[in-house]
Amino acid sequence: MESKAKRRVATENGETGEDLVLATLIRNGDDLGPIVRHAFEMGRPESLLHQLKHVVKKKEVEIEDLCKTHYEEFILAVDELRGVLVDAEELKGELSSDNFKLQEVGSALLIKLEELLESYSIKKNVTEAIKMSKNCVQVLELCVKFNKHISEGQFYPALKTLDLIEKNYLQNIPVRAVRMIVEKRIPIIKLHIEKKVTSQFNEWLVHIRSSAKDIGQTAIGHAASARQRDEEMLERQRKAEEQNISGLGDFAYTLDVEEIDEESILKVDLTPLYRAYHIQSCLGIQEQFWEYYYRNRLLQLNSDLQISSAQPFVESHQIFLAQIAGYFIVEDRVLRTAGGLLLAEQVEKMWDTAIAKMKSVLEEQFSHMNSATHLLLVKDYVTLLGSTLRQYGYEVGPLLETLDKSRDKYHELLSEECRQQIANVIASDTYEQMVLKKDTDYESVVLSFNLQTSDITPAFPYIAPFSSTVPDACRIVRSFIKGCVDYLSHGAHTNFYDVVRKYLDKLLIDVLNEVILNTIQSGNIGVSQAMQIAANISALERACDFFLRHAAQLCGIPIRSVERPQACLTAKVVLKTSRDEAYLALLNLMNKKLDQFMALTENINWTLEEPPQNGNDYINEVVIYLDTLLSTAQQILPLDALYKVGNGALDHISNSIVSAFLSDSVKRFSANAVMGINYDLKMLESFADEKFHSTGLSEIYKEGSFRGCLIEARQLINLLLSSQPENFMNPVIREKNYNALDYKKVSSICEKFKDSTDGIFGSLSNRNNKQSGRKKSLDMLKKRLKDFN
Repeated sequence: MESKAKRRVATENGETGEDLVLATLIRNGDDLGPIVRHAFEMGRPESLLHQLKHVVKKKEVEIEDLCKTHYEEFILAVDELRGVLVDAEELKGELSSDNFKLQEVGSALLIKLEELLESYSIKKNVTEAIKMSKNCVQVLELCVKFNKHISEGQFYPALKTLDLIEKNYLQNIPVRAVRMIVEKRIPIIKLHIEKKVTSQFNEWLVHIRSSAKDIGQTAIGHAASARQRDEEMLERQRKAEEQNISGLGDFAYTLDVEEIDEESILKVDLTPLYRAYHIQSCLGIQEQFWEYYYRNRLLQLNSDLQISSAQPFVESHQIFLAQIAGYFIVEDRVLRTAGGLLLAEQVEKMWDTAIAKMKSVLEEQFSHMNSATHLLLVKDYVTLLGSTLRQYGYEVGPLLETLDKSRDKYHELLSEECRQQIANVIASDTYEQMVLKKDTDYESVVLSFNLQTSDITPAFPYIAPFSSTVPDACRIVRSFIKGCVDYLSHGAHTNFYDVVRKYLDKLLIDVLNEVILNTIQSGNIGVSQAMQIAANISALERACDFFLRHAAQLCGIPIRSVERPQACLTAKVVLKTSRDEAYLALLNLMNKKLDQFMALTENINWTLEEPPQNGNDYINEVVIYLDTLLSTAQQILPLDALYKVGNGALDHISNSIVSAFLSDSVKRFSANAVMGINYDLKMLESFADEKFHSTGLSEIYKEGSFRGCLIEARQLINLLLSSQPENFMNPVIREKNYNALDYKKVSSICEKFKDSTDGIFGSLSNRNNKQSGRKKSLDMLKKRLKDFN
């Protein structure tokens, strides 16, 4: 209600709302700036001035009213103010006096104060100067320290010092000249360090390349030692298994795995590389260093992969391969320890480059080699390289596959070397049975190649059924198997027994068997040589089982897997065929020799007038020869071969006797001559029976005998001496007594038969009667044979 009254009074006094607002602001002491600014902005300053004047008038009225209301209090206040004025004058005088005294005392103090302020200013300047000097001294000390590091070649500490100067001290150097010098020298110093480090790194590149060969040789040497230990362990394992199979006891074996000491292999200091890389990183140019390192190492690799034509590869291959091995061992170490200097992809690319080049070099060099030993030497070192680098994570499969591609050539060269050796062995053989005087000889010659025919150890001296060709050839084949396994082992394939078996079969068939056949077919051997060759082939057949077991042992294949019948070598069958060829050659040679003896039948008197008391002279030589032949054959040939030889010889003699009657040189023959041949034949039959039983053949061939080989001659003699030769024409009698005779031969022989009644027995009547009856029978036989023909 009071506010409404005030607004009404103000309206009555001609005041507007703006005047009230302005008055309120002035009364409250508020800032009038915004109102003044607003009035000018609105273009109404005169209105504002009018309002202000109105407010002033109003205030003057209020003051006037206030004074009228309180004039008594005002008068009293004025009186009191005058009293206060008097006191003030007194106080002023006292103050003036005190001020004078204070000025007198303070002047000295003021001087001291000015001196103190001046001292403070000097102290501040000196402190600032000392601080600046300390900064300069610290910078200079760091520069001295930096120079010392540089002079000592300690570039990393030098760079750390330089970085400290640049970051913490350079901007705080108060002396501008010093700061400018330091700023100017820093880039030059960094460039100097970069050049020095690069120079040291280049020296290290040269050094590491020259050391790579030694690194590679050391690593490959470790791999070779490990391989040898493994092979020795496998050999112990094989012997233990053999003894276990033999029931000699249980044996334990262990494989000692030796950790490869990388430090013992990598005997080269990689510190210069680490330092260079770290310093280049500190200089902020590590990417440039990555590229520089990779480019230079790649150039070195390409240079290492070039082979010299001045030296044969078989002499330089170890250095060539060891250099590559050392190179990649270093790269593996750098990849793992240099903190990103080298990427795995870069190493892989370098390895692919090396693999491609090595494959190309090996293929070319292998194509020019003509020695299996050289091929094996290179192959062994390549596989050692593969074993070494495989431990560092490199893929060596393509390299080993290259070796696998050359295995046919290697085995061809090895087979040719074996062919020459076997040919020399056979050419130098005396074809005499080996005499073994002690058990060690028996073990090394017979047992070691499974050539024994009995498990019982013979008495010494022991005469073997074979000649020196057999053990010598077995040694050559055994060395061939070892060469096969050596080449195929540690290669791309772990199970290579079937491959070894294939090459072994090929050697036995195409080399050993072929050389033996060439010897047999050469025509330069005699009966004893042919017989010994046949015996040698029999021994080699038995050795085939040893060859197969030996190959299995070297390949790590269980022996039981090759003892199955279906696992035998094809060469065994082929050798058996060659043995038959040798028997055939033996028979041919034997028959030729017998022909020489049987040719003596031409000296027989075929028209004897008197009956002979004994056989002809030639038969003694024939029997002696047969006895020598069969006795020798009994010593060296198996019984089945002995049976073939005896049958062949006696069958040939029988044919020769019949051929003698058919010979053109024999125009006529008498019964007495037939009786002489009968004596010869009986001697042969007696010899045949004795040999058949003494050799033990009678126990094996119960249905046959040597005597049966003489059946044709015996039936012919029986017919010629028969009192009823016309019975030959009786089918039943002929089938029973003369089934081995041929019509035409009998006809021809009968035409030559001369029946004589003269002679020492001609006066005997019974003899005459018998001869007369035989003559009639023979005439009848001749006629019927002519009719039959």
